[in-house]
Amino acid sequence: MRGWWRDLTDLVLPADCAGCGAPRTELCLRCRTALGGAAPRRVRPVPEPPGLPVVHAAVPYAGEVRALLLAHKERGALALAGALGAALAGAVRACPGPGGPGAGPMGRRGPGSVLLVPVPSARWAVRARGHDPVRRMALAAAGELRRTGTPARVAAVLRQRRAVADQAELDARQRLENLAGALEVTAGGERLLAGGRLVVVDDLMTTGASLAEAARALREALVSRRNGGTAVYAAGTREGRGERRIGARPDRKNWVHGAPEIVAPNVIGEALHAAVVAAPRDSFEINRN
Repeated sequence: MRGWWRDLTDLVLPADCAGCGAPRTELCLRCRTALGGAAPRRVRPVPEPPGLPVVHAAVPYAGEVRALLLAHKERGALALAGALGAALAGAVRACPGPGGPGAGPMGRRGPGSVLLVPVPSARWAVRARGHDPVRRMALAAAGELRRTGTPARVAAVLRQRRAVADQAELDARQRLENLAGALEVTAGGERLLAGGRLVVVDDLMTTGASLAEAARALREALVSRRNGGTAVYAAGTREGRGERRIGARPDRKNWVHGAPEIVAPNVIGEALHAAVVAAPRDSFEINRN
């Protein structure tokens, strides 16, 4: 009911731009351009959590973009879902195709659809907000992908299996500990993951802990399905497993653990990727790709 009422008031009442406050427009041209004016790029947090898939982000998390995401998530500016979903769709398109990093963007390549798996919000957060912002954006992104020729659907198969603390005041290590083992695939949900390329989606990446945990839960479910209900991991390729120094950031402890993916043999035919609307600016600067 709360979400329905917000949808109605968004249609009836004039609103100021949620990004910059420009009067009588839900999203001004400048803020719309800030969401979609740059090419999505790969992002990597420091430190990089083990199991984090390759992540692409549409834009840096700053200024008007930050205000738009917060307005949609926390203040129920539901009319922004379309523009945010379009930005998320751009990040999904930037993910490598089924042939791997050298195969070009995901786009229309390869058979089957793109399956967008939203990172689930905590139940208390959905109740407090009156909507699930990531799922809403994922649905908008899937619609935008289909409109532009990429078969896509949302597979909302992840759920929290235990309570977690609010992440806002936690550092990177605490977020990993808070989320470790917190997600699971719903009963029978692994069947919905067949026949498509999986992309975990979220509104924002900061430390990467949520995306890494979502990827772990998906891999575990897929391994279990292929092994008749028994989850078995094999230590697959761990490229970049060693430590490397990032020389451009002398003010920090510059050691980064690169653990892009734990690959289970004969389970994931297509690489698991992730896409977000926004990420911190310095996570773009690490790769400059």
